[in-house]
Amino acid sequence: MTPLRCPRQRVEETLALLREAGREGRECVVFWLSERPVMPGATIREVYRPEQHASRDMFHIPPAGMTGLMGHLRAHKIGLAAQVHSHPGRAFHSRADDEWAIVRHEGALSIVVPHFADRIDASTFLEKVATFRLAADDRWIEVPRDDLPLHLELTA
Repeated sequence: MTPLRCPRQRVEETLALLREAGREGRECVVFWLSERPVMPGATIREVYRPEQHASRDMFHIPPAGMTGLMGHLRAHKIGLAAQVHSHPGRAFHSRADDEWAIVRHEGALSIVVPHFADRIDASTFLEKVATFRLAADDRWIEVPRDDLPLHLELTA
């Protein structure tokens, strides 16, 4: 499978948003958006932070946040490529993450960033995160680091 391509700037934007919420003791979710339809090899064009309610160990996107996201996708003719969210501790896909994931198409990616993105930068991102792919049977399967369907473009 050709990996999604993510420029360094998008990784840095993602980490900044996750850290900001983490400093307030809250999880955060952002979406990586790309051209539509989202195909293998697509480039992440935008990081989108929806309206959300969050606490130390959960996030929830209310109906207004979902409406805003869908309107943004339509208006800019872009697609939802992956979701990225933070955890206060280690990176894993919790039962709530499994159930409430927004990206729901087969092959969708859910990336979990540990420790509210503290001490993680673009160069260590892939080493630190846990990445999950949605299987055909609607189960989230962890992707081994050697098989990550993601390529970070770390040059400026």
